[in-house]
Amino acid sequence: MVVLDGSIVNVALPSIKTALHFSQASLPWVVNAYTLTFGGFLLLGGRAADLLGRRRVFMIGLVVFSAASLAGGLAQSEGWLIVAPGVQGLGAAILSPATLSIITTTFTEGSERNKALGIWGALAGGGAAAGVLLGGLLTTGIGWRWVLFVNVPIGVLAIALVPRLIAESRSSEQHAGYDVAGAVSITGGLMLLVYTLVKTSAWGWGSSRTIVLFGVSAALIAGFVQNSRPAAGDKTASPAAEESLATTAA
Repeated sequence: MVVLDGSIVNVALPSIKTALHFSQASLPWVVNAYTLTFGGFLLLGGRAADLLGRRRVFMIGLVVFSAASLAGGLAQSEGWLIVAPGVQGLGAAILSPATLSIITTTFTEGSERNKALGIWGALAGGGAAAGVLLGGLLTTGIGWRWVLFVNVPIGVLAIALVPRLIAESRSSEQHAGYDVAGAVSITGGLMLLVYTLVKTSAWGWGSSRTIVLFGVSAALIAGFVQNSRPAAGDKTASPAAEESLATTAA
């Protein structure tokens, strides 16, 4: 579902623009709001999974993701359909790193874990391609709202099955905390960067507004990078946090 939503909505954008009277400048934010909050909060989601319990955080992410998908499908205005995918991206950032961490703690090292990781990677890769096809079928067949509604029954089924199929686990670390400032700075910096790039056609590349906003964006991103550098000898990174950092960088 997480990877699927990165591509499924793209196909429906022309229909969304007509139905909700989106401006051309605002339309890309239906997708940007999802991808930027997803990438920006992955580190925080990975840390939360290790410290609070991987199954618990995974289920919280599923609830947030599914509820935001439902809210997005019910959207009646431009602002509504930008905020809902943003919350959906937050849910994805909570549940996505927990999935890999659950796999690494559930399956024993060797062929069993390798097979599980292979299936995980194949589903993630196939999700992007399937999203384009499914988005087209749903949009032309029953309407653009179903590119968001489709997540709801899948999410509800997963929420019902998780307690029966997945055991709870968490990191043994007691001293680690949460880098809320880092998550907010990278998400804010990336959003501001994209917003400024979109607005350059109206403001111009050399305008003071463009230069100032680019500077603020660069400062936020640089602050995140500096804050995320491990101290010398620090080897406390967890599986979920490492996966989150790699995905955020990508």
